[in-house]
Amino acid sequence: MDVQKILEQLSLQGKKREGVLAKIYDVVESWGLRLPDVKPDPLHFGLDDFDNIGETEFNVNNNIDDGYYGKFMFMFSGQTCPMHYHRIKHETFFIVKGRIGMELNGETSVMSQGASLAIDQNSKHRFTALEDSLWRAPQNLIHLL
Repeated sequence: MDVQKILEQLSLQGKKREGVLAKIYDVVESWGLRLPDVKPDPLHFGLDDFDNIGETEFNVNNNIDDGYYGKFMFMFSGQTCPMHYHRIKHETFFIVKGRIGMELNGETSVMSQGASLAIDQNSKHRFTALEDSLWRAPQNLIHLL
């Protein structure tokens, strides 16, 4: 299966997608901010419960050949990204606006505007938006030998 087909299975489609994106742009504009001009991916992770389990990614720099990419991520208050880990990447969260409840390797914390957190590969983590939230997530892919 190609990447586009997988993404379609994990993302909102049609009118639901359009409505969610319009709401995100309204929220971000109300903060006096602007999102990058890229195609966003409102993800439900294949669970079809976007209002509770989801996030929207704005991929702004995908230079995978050089082992780096970056994105902005948006979550509505109450949305959760399920527990997961990354075998081949290290990521860093920088909170632009809002508050995120983070669980990392069994420890919990609250991240607010201006906070940053590095997450090493294979570190189990999940996060929940405590209010509408936007953060930057630059990531380094770790090439396996």
